[in-house]
Amino acid sequence: MAVPYTNCFQLPNVSSKCRLLCSSTRLSARFSPIHASLGTSEPALRLEAKNTWNFTRHRQVSTAVLVAETVECLVDPLLDSVKWDDKGLAVAIAQNVDTGAVLMQGFANREALLKTISSRKATFYSRSRSTLWTKGETSMNFINVHDIFLDCDRDSIIYLGKPDGPTCHTGAETCYYTSVDDSLKDAQVDDNRLVLTTLYSLESTISKRKEELSGSSEGKPSWTKRLLLDEKLLCSKIREEADELCRTLEENEDQSRTASEMADVLYHAMVLLARKGVKVEDVLQVLRLRFTQSGIEEKSSRKS
Repeated sequence: MAVPYTNCFQLPNVSSKCRLLCSSTRLSARFSPIHASLGTSEPALRLEAKNTWNFTRHRQVSTAVLVAETVECLVDPLLDSVKWDDKGLAVAIAQNVDTGAVLMQGFANREALLKTISSRKATFYSRSRSTLWTKGETSMNFINVHDIFLDCDRDSIIYLGKPDGPTCHTGAETCYYTSVDDSLKDAQVDDNRLVLTTLYSLESTISKRKEELSGSSEGKPSWTKRLLLDEKLLCSKIREEADELCRTLEENEDQSRTASEMADVLYHAMVLLARKGVKVEDVLQVLRLRFTQSGIEEKSSRKS
């Protein structure tokens, strides 16, 4: 899963050219009461509205220029601090903000990083074509960047984002699906096998057990299959494990016991997710979207 990086550059809310800000201010001004008053037939009101309009527009333009200069002051030193190689490039890695999966690796130059900051779309530099390219410009499978990280040496970049679809040109979710261990064992490459962390390895195993249910059943079914086939058993186990987790707090049990009971809760809850066709990634996305919202506000929004 994604880990916190210490060398983090928080994306600015506007581009270095301030295009978004200028667009929004023009839009808000166009539909303001002042703009509506300019069309009145009353001379005095029209003159007052015109003077107010000119003052407001001057203030908006001044603000836009100020913000643009402020953003430029922030971005330029950052770009200067990156240790570009002798060709002006640095390694750029795209990572899924929810799953932590490494999606792809490319190269970025100063312009590619600047464009990523302003557009929030993962942009790279093509060494073969000697030009910028934005992931998804052909396939429409963009990587929507939420944050950007520089490593401790400031010579490699991570685009932390949410992909709109498969990242690899083969149609795989990521470009990393070839296991070295499998290759050494002469195993066939499976582009559905991803670089999985513990949580997603468990999800993958549960999904396989679910798929096996449609085939012929021989012998005693596994515990996972029993849970998938019996929703009453599944729900009773989730309630049982949740209660045992709470008792580790109430009865002051040791930390290893709490971790063990939480593992049981996670496993059984993930079986329920598989039964419902919900991915862990979907759950993590919901959690991420709640980061900027208080628990009270979130609860109130559910009622409406």
